[in-house]
Amino acid sequence: MNRRKVGGKYEDEAVSYLEENGYRILERNYRDHRFGELDAIGQKDGAIVFFEIKYRSGSACGSPLEAVDKRKRRKISRTALHYLTSKGYGLYSPCRFDVIGISGDRQIKHITNAFEYCGTM
Repeated sequence: MNRRKVGGKYEDEAVSYLEENGYRILERNYRDHRFGELDAIGQKDGAIVFFEIKYRSGSACGSPLEAVDKRKRRKISRTALHYLTSKGYGLYSPCRFDVIGISGDRQIKHITNAFEYCGTM
């Protein structure tokens, strides 16, 4: 199985987990050609939530949560800003950035409010 299919499979698992926990999924794999991709965008308790979903089959490359480094956070932040403005949300709409890590044993770790916006306006 190629990496894209594997990633898609675990994104499906993460989205199922989110829906079971009360999130309404607004979009999946939102892409902006200039900034990047958001794995999933959801809504819960009045906030828009941008999800980065990472899977690691083993620990050789570190935990899935460690893969969301400063460069990746900046890219996610800029893509989220584009999403908000393109969909007509105000810049001060309540939102947050969550990271979901799935390890080889299929254990899901959900870090809410994992990082703050780290881009430039």
